[in-house]
Amino acid sequence: MILQETYTLPNGVAIPKLGLGTWMIDDDKVAEAVVEAVKLGYRHIDTAQAYGNERGVGEGVRNCGVARDELFVQTKLDAGIKSYDEAKAAIQGSLETMGLDYIDLMIIHSPQPWEHFDTNERFFEGNLEAWRALEDAYEAGVVRSIGVSNFEMQDLANLIENAKVKPMVDQILAHVSNTPFALIDYIKEQGLLAEAYSPIGHGKILDNPEIAAIAEKYGVSVPQLSIRYVLQLGLAALPKTGNPAHMKSNADVDFEISEADMEALKNVETIKDYGDASVFPVYAKQA
Repeated sequence: MILQETYTLPNGVAIPKLGLGTWMIDDDKVAEAVVEAVKLGYRHIDTAQAYGNERGVGEGVRNCGVARDELFVQTKLDAGIKSYDEAKAAIQGSLETMGLDYIDLMIIHSPQPWEHFDTNERFFEGNLEAWRALEDAYEAGVVRSIGVSNFEMQDLANLIENAKVKPMVDQILAHVSNTPFALIDYIKEQGLLAEAYSPIGHGKILDNPEIAAIAEKYGVSVPQLSIRYVLQLGLAALPKTGNPAHMKSNADVDFEISEADMEALKNVETIKDYGDASVFPVYAKQA
């Protein structure tokens, strides 16, 4: 069962292959979503300072009835934080907000503050400063593993070449019709794990007839096929939902996509319009 399967990070920490994404789930509703997910067998929960729901995630983790050391909780340092002191304070802030003694994975949300996303300014020095605070938290044991999100090759190289501790994870936008193969190859070559957020393309691939035809062939839904696709690429998958029925369905992916169908999925025409999500920089970049 996929919920029991894990990858191993470079430092030996096990990370469940399938997690629950909590973006856009309100702070007052997310604790219930976490509890429901854990009941279904989820052990990997993803949040972020920018989501504004760390408090609720922490409440759900504390009240879910499963021992803390059986859960994998990850959060993200706000993208605008590019100094050591701010990052150090923010890491402590996440621990306090969630009411947890430690975080399993903490990552820099973006190499650039959102207002500078996809510009030529890469904030190399600021990322090294924020990273240094994560390294210190890692060495202190309050963060079990550290990584990044939305980092391109040049951003990763900056940390790999200059940091004491190499990043262990890069969480990236990856789904059928938008899979950054060169970046994924680079991430793997460097010994990191790639995590796929929005593996269902923020819902915008649900009505794609080519994907739907392949899903029908396996007797599965488009979301199930999409989640299986990123898992077969060797990525962790973080589908976002607050709906227990969707959580259950998203975890029912114990089937194998054939090599020929994987090739077909890799070549589905790229999505350019993410609808309402296009106001967010990571999706606007694709247009």
